Amino acid sequence: MKKFKIGIDYGGTKIEGILLNENGDQIERKRYSYEKNYVSGIETVQKLVNEFDQISGEICTVGFGIPGFSSKDTGLVTNANSLWLNDKPFKADLESALNREVRLMNDANCFALSESIDGAGEKFKSIFGIIIGTGFGGALSYKKEIIEGANQIAGDWGHQPLPYLTDEEIKTEIRCPSMNCGRALCAEQFMSGVGFANVFNKKNNTNFDSQEIANLDKKGDPRANTEFNLYEDRMARLMAVMIGVFDPEAIVLGGGMSNIDRLYKNIPLLITKYTFSNQLKTKILKNLHGDSSGVRGAAWLWNNK
Repeated sequence: MKKFKIGIDYGGTKIEGILLNENGDQIERKRYSYEKNYVSGIETVQKLVNEFDQISGEICTVGFGIPGFSSKDTGLVTNANSLWLNDKPFKADLESALNREVRLMNDANCFALSESIDGAGEKFKSIFGIIIGTGFGGALSYKKEIIEGANQIAGDWGHQPLPYLTDEEIKTEIRCPSMNCGRALCAEQFMSGVGFANVFNKKNNTNFDSQEIANLDKKGDPRANTEFNLYEDRMARLMAVMIGVFDPEAIVLGGGMSNIDRLYKNIPLLITKYTFSNQLKTKILKNLHGDSSGVRGAAWLWNNK
């Protein structure tokens, strides 16, 4: 059994790597920028893996979190927002470049895996992990393993429509720009950090990002408070649907929006309005590992526990 695991988080502008020992302790963590193309990405991964192999003194296992999916049928990447990965045999090319087997999963799956194994969801059997950053994604974990589903999109709720629509939402005329979605009322356009800011700015003729709006809310700005009230209600509606389907013991939030403390107080109070239950046992939790969670989860794709 290998004593060390390498996790790689393949981002749009940076590639991050982590080296964990068999207990999950971080030995080393590095991040490199790369040119936005296929070859540069593979070369940067090679550099990280070679450095970690030297530090550990062994040929480590390597797991990848990617912003898309590597099809089990074709071996080709699909739905990646790093567009140069799409329709490429990324897994096969990595295995050739690194001279070893690698394991790939969607980055939201890696986040959920990390938080279920030794993060905020460690004590629970069933976890729904949500990333709320530039995008809005989700993943399911049961007994410390990821449920991918027949189409490898289980729990990936970002491009589902908002449920229980209000008149205001119907009138927003927001349409998803993704080629694989393109639908009006796509949840990501309301719930991601970027989407939240866009909705706020459109209403108020402003140009703030989500963190700036959160700061306005802390200062008592009524516009920001109103928008967060709406945001929390939308999140409660979406969570209620997932609870009705998967009924997890815990929902763990990650990404930039997960740092907004009021969400953990207000959303649990709203969910019971929309669930087929008169009480809420599901815990709504902030992630434990922060921006390390995705890369740690990639390493845990080789979980020998």
